[in-house]
Amino acid sequence: MEEKVKKQTNTNHVERKKGGLITMPFIFANEICEKIAVVGFNTNMISYLTKQLHMPLTKGANTITNFNGTASLTPLIGAFIADSYVGRFWTITVASILYQIGMITLTTSAVVPGLRPPPCKGGEICEEASGGQLGILYFSLLLTALGSGGIRPCVVSFGADQFDETDPKQGTKTYKYFNWYYFAMGASMLVAVTVLVYVQDNIGWGWGFGIPTIAMFLSILTFVVGYPIYRHLDPSGSPFTRLLQVAVAAFRKRKLHSPYHSNLLYHNHDIDDPISRDGKLLHTKHMRFLDKAAIVTEEDKVKMGREDLEKPNLWKLNTVHRVEELKSVIRMGPIWASGIILITAYSQQYTFSLLQGSTMDRHLTNSFQIPAGSMTVFTLLTMLITVALYDRIFVPIARKFTGLDRGITFLKRMGIGLVISIFATFIAGFVERKRKHVAFTHGLEDHPGSTIPISVFWLVPQYSLHGMAEAFMSIGHLEFFYDQSPESMRSTAMALFWTSISAGNYLSTLLVTLVHKYSAGPNGYNWIRNDNINKGKLENFYWLVTLLQVLNLVYYIVCAKFYTFKPLEVQRKVVDSSKVDELQLVNPV
Repeated sequence: MEEKVKKQTNTNHVERKKGGLITMPFIFANEICEKIAVVGFNTNMISYLTKQLHMPLTKGANTITNFNGTASLTPLIGAFIADSYVGRFWTITVASILYQIGMITLTTSAVVPGLRPPPCKGGEICEEASGGQLGILYFSLLLTALGSGGIRPCVVSFGADQFDETDPKQGTKTYKYFNWYYFAMGASMLVAVTVLVYVQDNIGWGWGFGIPTIAMFLSILTFVVGYPIYRHLDPSGSPFTRLLQVAVAAFRKRKLHSPYHSNLLYHNHDIDDPISRDGKLLHTKHMRFLDKAAIVTEEDKVKMGREDLEKPNLWKLNTVHRVEELKSVIRMGPIWASGIILITAYSQQYTFSLLQGSTMDRHLTNSFQIPAGSMTVFTLLTMLITVALYDRIFVPIARKFTGLDRGITFLKRMGIGLVISIFATFIAGFVERKRKHVAFTHGLEDHPGSTIPISVFWLVPQYSLHGMAEAFMSIGHLEFFYDQSPESMRSTAMALFWTSISAGNYLSTLLVTLVHKYSAGPNGYNWIRNDNINKGKLENFYWLVTLLQVLNLVYYIVCAKFYTFKPLEVQRKVVDSSKVDELQLVNPV
């Protein structure tokens, strides 16, 4: 017995040497290179589709939002593989290689003339990309979407895994990690939307796509080099199977009455330990019909006997911890849905806002003008500044009043972000009216290719407000999913974050399609015109999105008010091995 305890102590000692702050340079270096690749790949894509492949505006905009939606949906597959079978490290590595192949394919198509349509000549109608040329585009986008499916849900949670929450010295660093992660991500995106977009617009798409391809290769190399020092958590089986087992067991016992006290429900530490290294989930009184999955009936006792009761058929009998896993996922659903509209509003920066900017005066000097795709630099700069001020100034001040390590709860942080996003979209409508008024005044309403004498910096307020909203809402959303998800489902939880982005992009596609269809009138009238946005009513589209955001804010406030945080029983590690581990009840916020 003593030998076993000694061996376990030594194992824990070795495990604590891995992970921690020493791994952050490798993970952040990977994230920086990967984001330079991904953002440099996507930011100016609307220009590539419309100017190089000659796609119509609505088709190009929908291609981008559909791609972004798919790339944000595939994380469910990546998370399932990581949590169930191979772990996060190998999922990230293989997915990155897939992404690399996709980028090489797209770069090749941008370099080889036969893989894209010929340039437009004079006043002739531009030749659209052929089916084969579009096939290569879609194939490369598919590979990058699959690659994103393994990278996105795993990188952020893999980084957070490096901090041992049962170690008092490391647990408090997790909430700071999300701010650092987003700051590193934003800084790399800043490089992408400035340097790479300039290269794409002024040097060529071969180098414009080639540089991100090289950056992706460096991100893979950097990540793999850090393998020996990472803290690796073994996969603990399919989380979806566990959730389904609880639902099936509860349905089978649906006619039973739930016991009044949780002590009468089934507990089994042996089968729960592999999926609850940080602590067991405690029983909650919500959704009590699911508690029936943990009721031990006389039939269970007779059929299984004492020995089998220690290893039950989980399709018939589940532990309280596993029941609470399902409850936690269900409780997160309404908060998850509240982030969809924000992404719908945010995604307009990469389509319509970019096209607005391309018609405006972008000159900084007589010889240099800002690429329209680089206007998102103001989103990123504002996001970076907001994150830095939030972490260094706001949190310490708020902590004095709330007593919380993170200053305010992530639910309040998300609510602030939703409010700021509403103002961003609302202002965008007025800026569009101003832009069109100047075009009309100077007789340029019928000349969509001409530069309107209004500074592109009129777009700065909407871009900056979107960046500020992201610093509050998106980081709060990440914190929420990582903190409130069951421990063994954190990759899946990160996938939920990305699926809200997916749903937001798909909703944007749906809105654009419906508005374009039902706002059509005589003489080519349309809110969103393919041929000339100067004659459209883009401001009405922005204000429609604003109205949806206001309704979403009301919905979110109701959901946040009634949300129940997961109660967690935590075993804290102690230095003196002669003492029994301390038991703490944690209600995280």
